[in-house]
Order: sequence, then C-alpha cells, then structure tokens
Amino acid sequence: MLGVRNSLKLFTIKSSPSIIIKPCLIIPKNTIRCFSCPRTTTQFFSNRNLGFVSVNRNGSGDVSIRGFSSAAASASTNPVELNDSASFSGVVYDTVEEIRASIPVRSFFLSTSIDLRSLIDWNKANHIPPTSRMTNYAVLRFGDTNSNPHDLEASLSGSDYCYMVVFQYGSAVLFNIKDSDVDGYLKIIERHASGLLPEMRKDEYEVREIPNLQTWMEGGLDYIMLQYVNIDGIRTIGSVLGQSIALDYYVRQVDGMVAEFTDINRGMEKTGTFTMERKKLFQLVGKANSNLADVILKLGLFERSDIAWKDAKYAQIWEYLRDEFELTQRFQTLDFKLKFVEHNIRFLQEILQNRKSDFLEWLIIILIGAEILISVYDIAHRSAITSL
Repeated sequence: MLGVRNSLKLFTIKSSPSIIIKPCLIIPKNTIRCFSCPRTTTQFFSNRNLGFVSVNRNGSGDVSIRGFSSAAASASTNPVELNDSASFSGVVYDTVEEIRASIPVRSFFLSTSIDLRSLIDWNKANHIPPTSRMTNYAVLRFGDTNSNPHDLEASLSGSDYCYMVVFQYGSAVLFNIKDSDVDGYLKIIERHASGLLPEMRKDEYEVREIPNLQTWMEGGLDYIMLQYVNIDGIRTIGSVLGQSIALDYYVRQVDGMVAEFTDINRGMEKTGTFTMERKKLFQLVGKANSNLADVILKLGLFERSDIAWKDAKYAQIWEYLRDEFELTQRFQTLDFKLKFVEHNIRFLQEILQNRKSDFLEWLIIILIGAEILISVYDIAHRSAITSL
C-alpha cells in the first residue's frame, strides 16, 4: 500500500455516528499518519504500548491529545502520560512527541535603535550575561528562574520559561511565548526603543526539540529540529532571525525608492522633463546611503557569530538558517536595487547641475546685455548734452 513496508497496517475505527472516523496508517516509532483530520473527534491507533491516541479538535482549531493504554480500548480509560494541547496552525506533526517539542519563535523589527544598556538595567534579574565579545544584543529570560540557563542539556519545550533576544539595531526574537503574552513582552522593549516604526515587521518560525533525533540537526519547511535547545542555540537562531526581519524592512525601504524613481522615469518618458527639488534629491541620496550602511554595519550581515566560530554544531545551524532565509541572496538583490537608485540619482544630479549651469549662463548673458544697454544709454545721453 503506497509502497510502504509490510509493518504498516491500515485500520478503520468503529465509532458512534456522532464521531467521524478516518483511516490511519500505523507506522513504527509512534509515528501517526492520517489522510484527513475532521473538525470533530478522531481516534488514532498507535503502536506505543499497543494503545491508541485520541485527538480532539474543536471548531476554533485547538487540538487536545490524550493517550490511553490498550485496556482502555474496551471500556475503562487508563491514560498514559500524553495529555497535552497545542495550537493547530496547519503544521502536520509526524509524532505526538513532535507536538510536545514544538517551540514557537517570533521575530519582530519594531524600531531603528534600542538602548540595550537601559534595557539590561531595568531587567537585571532576567538578563543572561554574554559569553562572547558580541555586544549588539541582549538575552532576557523569564519564567522558571530556578533551572540553570547554561545547562547544555536544558529542555525548553514543555517548560514555562521563555527567552527574548533583543538587538541594538531594532530587532527582537521571542522564544516559547504565547500569542496572548507577546504584546506584554514587546512593551518591555518599546520603553527603551527610539525611532519606533509606524508598522512593525514580524515573522514566525518554529523549533522542534527532539532528543531522539538521529542527527544533531534537521531542517524542514519553516521549522528546524534539534536534539536540544540551549542558550547558545537560542543566540544562534535569534541572530539569524533578527537579521532576516531587519533586512526585510530595509528591502522594503529601498523598494519604495525604486518605485519613486520608476515613476520619475515614466514621467520623463512622456514629457521629456522632470520636476524635483534639489533638496528632495539629496534626501534620497542620504536615505540610500544610510540604508546600505545600516545593513552592513548595524546588522553585521557578513559577520560570523562568535558561537558559530567556536562550535561546529552551531555553525551548522547558523549556515543552515542563513541559507534557509536567503540572507546572502536578499542582500545581493538589495545591493542591485541600491545601484539602480544610485544610477538614477547620479543621472538626475547631472540634469540638475546642467540646469543650474544653464541658469548661470543666461544670468551672465542678461547682466552683460544690461551693462551694454547702460553704456549705450550713457553715450547717447552725453552726446545729447554736447550737441546743446
């Protein structure tokens, strides 16, 4: 069936008419596959302890999972330790463990600058001291403060503590924070931010912490799987996601300048001239140069993470995420657009300079003509007096 191994079995679960049941594949290692998930309760058999798992999904999209032993299939319910709930957002999990290991990650770009010193002073109890010479970000930890944040085997999934990685250039990456709590944590950052954006940029990602993973790291569509997530992993993932969301903002800024110059060129195509104040052009020059400087200097787009330098495992994460979010390609596109803007600025500057030169030439001609007229008038006036 579908070219799978002989160990796979197909079951159709009998139930009451009020419950919709779908056929499921039983795959080794607790893997659960379902052809479709209805809006009502669906039961899945699992080979774990020869029991089954009940997945309840209501109309709002919330999923609750509950496991039972094989004896529960008849009458009584003997729950296994699989009670959990997760928000269903279109991600298909292969196992119950993957649902439990899901760590939501949200990145935001909310301002052009954040005062890290002030942020750390106000949150000293939550600040985790840096372990490298990188000083353009700060890591804050909230929740269960009893566990050791530097424990390499610390498990983030299923816990009640969360992390914020805040960058000086205006990005913030939030780990393991619920949707309802995001605004509250962002307000902590906004108190120390300057140049708040009228529209905050945001993006979502996912980290899955799976201790039984055969390799240290595996990538997927909009998620990454790791054997464990510790402080160094949070710093590494946060650095790439923070750069990505900030780069998205600068790309949109440059897109706005490209669109403006495109309209000017179309107008020149129709009328053969253009109208732009010299001050406006200089503002565009400053905006283009500042955007390029911010991307290269503030974001440190081409600076390798110190953690990635020290440990090959985190270098693998860093390189994978940079490739996943296409940071190099997006910067090349940004650089190409800035060159287009630079070319148009140089062209328009030459036109404005020629206009100024023409104006000065005509002004000189007018002055010379006026001087000639005055001289002629003076000569004529003297001749009239002499004749008298």
